[in-house]
Amino acid sequence: MELYNNIIMHTLEILSAYTSKKLKVCDEVNWEMCPKNELILSRDAAFELGANRLPSVNYSCVTTSKGLIEDDEILLYGPDLNEIKGDVPFARIVLLSINDLGDNDKAYRSIKNLEYVKYDIIPKGYMIRASSFDKREQVRVSKEAIARGINFEVIGNAYINKLKEDKLVNAVHIIFITQNIANFKKLTEYANKVDEITQTLNHVLNDMTLNCQSCNLKPICDEVEGMRELHFKTAKSSKTI
Repeated sequence: MELYNNIIMHTLEILSAYTSKKLKVCDEVNWEMCPKNELILSRDAAFELGANRLPSVNYSCVTTSKGLIEDDEILLYGPDLNEIKGDVPFARIVLLSINDLGDNDKAYRSIKNLEYVKYDIIPKGYMIRASSFDKREQVRVSKEAIARGINFEVIGNAYINKLKEDKLVNAVHIIFITQNIANFKKLTEYANKVDEITQTLNHVLNDMTLNCQSCNLKPICDEVEGMRELHFKTAKSSKTI
């Protein structure tokens, strides 16, 4: 699955202009997890990541290309949670190295399942509000959680460990941004492109017609390397059954 490779490479290229902190990756997360998203009132909050007036974005990409995402890694651009004194911009980007998806019919479902994992990660004192419409992710962090020492090492490892429960996942590269970098707008464009690619993949795998001129997703097939080949391959396979 190499459909997202250009976005992964462009994301890493943009961020190479900024200084990051590499946080420790570990197998255990010493932090209470909640069964469902908790309500943190504004009076109990220390601050909010990606508050309404500030830039905010989240997206995830998968790849089967060897060497693109090699190891588990947590990178932080900007201050950690214990260093933040007020509302700040926020981005959470997850890049996944996965095994070959094999059966194309399972590709879309597998990718969406990995995306939905984020809804199962609910650290105590870390209230997440995400919007699939505008690709924003806002997080309200409680004063109590800050006092107890919550940080992005805890959050990052919670994501990595949960994602790697799926045998499909080889490595997880998770990026947090809490500084107002100049490229937030471009990252939002990438988030929208990821969604377009995933929806086009779903269309390709479920619609065997090859009338590309009448398809409203043709621009994505033209732009994303491998999408058109996948469409023709899938259609050909369906005719031989």
